[in-house]
Order: sequence, then structure tokens, then C-alpha cells
Amino acid sequence: MLAPVLVGVSIFCFLLIRVLPGDPVLAIVPETATPEDIERTRARYGLDRPLPEQYGAYMAGVIRGDFGDSIRTGRPVVEQIGERLPRTLELVALGFLLSLGASIVLGLFAALHAGRLGDHVSRVTALVANSLPEFWLGLVLILVFFAILDIAPGPTGRIATGIDYEIITGSLIVDSIFTGNPRALVSALHHLVLPVLTLAVIVVAPMMRSVRASALEVMRSDSYRCALAHGLGAKTLLFGYVLRETMVRVPVLAALVLGNLIGGSVLVETVFSWQGFGQWALRGLLLRDYPVIQAYVLVTASFYVVAFLVADIVQAALDPRIRV
Repeated sequence: MLAPVLVGVSIFCFLLIRVLPGDPVLAIVPETATPEDIERTRARYGLDRPLPEQYGAYMAGVIRGDFGDSIRTGRPVVEQIGERLPRTLELVALGFLLSLGASIVLGLFAALHAGRLGDHVSRVTALVANSLPEFWLGLVLILVFFAILDIAPGPTGRIATGIDYEIITGSLIVDSIFTGNPRALVSALHHLVLPVLTLAVIVVAPMMRSVRASALEVMRSDSYRCALAHGLGAKTLLFGYVLRETMVRVPVLAALVLGNLIGGSVLVETVFSWQGFGQWALRGLLLRDYPVIQAYVLVTASFYVVAFLVADIVQAALDPRIRV
């Protein structure tokens, strides 16, 4: 089902952005351009052709790995994706791993202390964190840890100025390790702390609630009570049974959260001047840059469907009932 989903997304996005108000050609031609100049520019980007022909040409290019050229900059879109996407993936991957680990720990803690003070505190804390807007939380963290405490770098990008580094994959952490550049690695990690923390805090609540609910269901089951009655220790049951059974529900929700992070990191990137994939797409949307918008939607949709495919495989590996 991956291919039909992506084709459907591409058709929907292709048609939707063309009914939005605004003409991308008028944004790049000078004010003194004549109607003939405008038509020539429109023909240059193939916008004068019928919509089915435009879509066919676009998909033929996508199959070849060509997303077209940006209307605003004239650069190949695939080059800009190669520059911007690793920055976002580095940020999202660390935020996702941090939120996943925190949600498992907090969820199990809340389940083990269900109905008691620790349970109520963890649930309320997660609910409050989930209610905070990303941009507001990011600004508060900058104010506290940079402006007041001066222990975190300012929102000036991904690495401190004056540090030389070599770009290989686009991820500063990976590139610094590959090139043996500890100074760049430390600076990159330092700049990642606040944006990663912002992303993790925002998304930890739904996964924490899912882990808590799953753990409580397992702990209230007849099999768990039978094992407890036969003298198996609580620690053995926790790590040998409860944790394993609880993880069955986590992959699908984790895939949803990961997709949301990739598609919704634009506010965090803007606050911290990250210059990532989402910020690039937002600029393309404001300028009605059709190739940029289409590429962003298609790449994001691809991450979604691949994430859910991996989640289904992991869930089947954790739960034999699904394979049956």
C-alpha cells in the first residue's frame, strides 16, 4: 500500500497548492515585467501547460529522483533537500529517542504507583508539557538557560561561529565523528540541547499515557496475578513480562509521533534558527514555490508510511498473535 498512498498524496498536494491564492511567477519577475515576460517565465517552469500534463511531467521527474527546480532560487530541489533534511533528521531523531525513553520510564513509574502521588504528579506534568506550544517553550528555555543562567548557547544555529567543520552527511554529529573533530562535536551537541529538549517535552505525554495504560492492563491481567501469586519477584515480572507486553502498543504510536516531529518541527527550527527542512518548506509555502512544497509533502509522507511499515514489523516481532 505504500505506492498508492504516496501517489494519492502527490495528487492531492499537486491540486491543492494550485487552488491557493497567489501566483509564484509574479513573485520572481520584476515589477517592470511585461505580460510577455510573465508568460515566458510561466512557460519556463511548465506552468502554462494543462494540469494533467504538469502532473505527469512532475511524477516522471520524481521517479528519476528529480523534484524540479525551485521557482524562487532556481536551484534543484533535490540539492536543497540534501542540505536541509539531515539537519531536521538530526534534531528529530534525538528528540524522538529522548521522548521515547522518558515516556517508557514515566509510564511504567506511573503504572507501578497507580492512584498514588507519583502517578498523579507524572500524569499532570506530562499533560502540562503536552499543552505547551512549541515556540513558547523554546523561547522560555532560551530565556532561562541562555539569557539568565548563561549555560546554553543562543539561538544562532547549529554550531558556534569560528569552528571549522567538514560536511559529509549533513549531520554535524556524524560528520564530526567521521572527521575526528571533537571541538565541532561538542559545539554541535551543545547547540542541540535546547531544541531537542523542546521537541521531547512536547511529545512525551501521548506516549507516556499509552505506556501507562498498557502496563496497567498487563498488571491487571489474570496471567500477571497468577505469576505474582506463585512467588515470582516484582522485578522479574517487570522486566521479563510487563515491559515486554507493554511495548506491543508502543511502535504504532511512536511512528505517529515520529512523523509528526518530522512534519511539525518548523516552529522549533524557526525559534532556534536551525535552517532545517521544515523552515525551508515554510518559506517555499509563503512564496508559492510549487516544487518546494510538493517535495516537502512527498518526502514527509514517505517518512510517515515507512515509519508505520517499520512499526508494523516491530509490533509483529513483539507480539506473535499479530503474525498469526
